[in-house]
Amino acid sequence: MNIGVVVGGYSDESVISIRSGQLILKNLDPDKYTVYEVRILPEGWYVLANDSKYDIDKSDFSFVKDDKKIQFDIAINTIHGTPGEDGHLQAYWELIGLNYTGCGFYQSALTFNKRDTLSVLNKFDIPKAKSIYLSKGDAITATEVIATLGLPFMVKPNQSGSSLGISKVNNPEEFDAALQKAFKEDSDVLIEAYIKGVEVSVGVLNFKGETTVLGITEIISHNDFFDYEAKYEGKSDEITPARIDKTTEDRVRQTAIKAYEALGMSGFTRSEFIIMEGVPYFIEMNTNPGLSPQSIFPQQAQHAGIPFAELLESEIQLAQKRKVLWKK
Repeated sequence: MNIGVVVGGYSDESVISIRSGQLILKNLDPDKYTVYEVRILPEGWYVLANDSKYDIDKSDFSFVKDDKKIQFDIAINTIHGTPGEDGHLQAYWELIGLNYTGCGFYQSALTFNKRDTLSVLNKFDIPKAKSIYLSKGDAITATEVIATLGLPFMVKPNQSGSSLGISKVNNPEEFDAALQKAFKEDSDVLIEAYIKGVEVSVGVLNFKGETTVLGITEIISHNDFFDYEAKYEGKSDEITPARIDKTTEDRVRQTAIKAYEALGMSGFTRSEFIIMEGVPYFIEMNTNPGLSPQSIFPQQAQHAGIPFAELLESEIQLAQKRKVLWKK
């Protein structure tokens, strides 16, 4: 079986994606699979093998090596950001009849949009922060935001990952700069009331056909919140399992599973919650969580005692059963 481990992307998260792909490449059985690293980058789509590049034919996601056309049986999607975490690649693979890991194109597009995700989950009584939604060009003052949300509050790009473009606003003078920072990442912005509590990251996946909580990790940022530096440059403490009581742990697990199933998810996910007074408030869901050495999801797998190769094997089996729109 030919497996394409698809990494890269068009956003600033491409470097993280390439790091994530290395863990997958190391954990796929070479006796069982022929594995290729596929890079999708603004400068081109290609297979990287032995320091050589082989261009991807976008008509069927194949490539030619040694005068032989090679097609993939499964694409393992590990692109953070666009086009792999916003539904574009999944829709393309559906159209050409290629099975792939992770969630479908609709779920990917939905969860990449913070506002729309919160709107859907609101129907399932999942707690969330009070928020205001803005598009570029909308007029709003810090005074108006404070009247609705209080201080401090968070300003986030509606569609972005790895905490890029996010600010915590502690006083009115910081508001304009926070908006500008967020609008650099996206034309829509979400402003949320600040929830003070214990932040946890919850790995959830469909493992061997059952929705499974891989682990709950407590996040202690050395910065004012869990920003890019805290996530990827070691400026945070990540404690697995989280130091929460059994009742709260059960509530977090149930809420995480409820969100996963309500959104019709499959594949690896990492949901973020902030626990205030025993209640887990949903922040966001990542459908392609980081798998680099610094990432939380592999730490949770290790704590759960599940070899990462076994998680990948489950994903491949689920991908084989996926009913794409058209099958060759």
